[in-house]
Amino acid sequence: MFELTKRIDSNTQDAVFDTLTLPYELRIRGRLKAVTDNGHDVGLFLDRGPVLRNGDLLRASSGEVFSISAADEPVTTAYIENGLPLARLCYHLGNRHVSLAIGVDADGRHWIRFPPDHVLEELAVLLGAQLMHHQAPFDPESGAYAHAGREQSHAHSHEHSHADGHTHAH
Repeated sequence: MFELTKRIDSNTQDAVFDTLTLPYELRIRGRLKAVTDNGHDVGLFLDRGPVLRNGDLLRASSGEVFSISAADEPVTTAYIENGLPLARLCYHLGNRHVSLAIGVDADGRHWIRFPPDHVLEELAVLLGAQLMHHQAPFDPESGAYAHAGREQSHAHSHEHSHADGHTHAH
């Protein structure tokens, strides 16, 4: 079994030995056992936090380089007009804390992609989107707290003081 232990820069001159194709739910994990596209057994032993992205490279402890590929998986793609309609749909879907991929297809149509969910789909239609259910790679946005396009651990408190410093007469 190859032990994949290190993320490496995509500008490496080393040849890719094999490709590991994974759905999004497995690319968020730092530890797992899998089988590559060419049938090699691998184990991931990576730092927690950063999501493996399509095209990322990993080095095995024995030196081989493996490329990550985002697997086709069930998704809903919502096509919508650019500008305010796209912004409004992104806002309302993002407000539900769902992972979203945002893009433009070869025909110039803007889209938002998310895991199938009938409530989100109804919202998208209400906001003017046309939906397509299909299989496609899901590589969502990394989020506002990502550093240089990579996920980072982020923790913060939602506690706020609500003392207003004066009394109310009743």
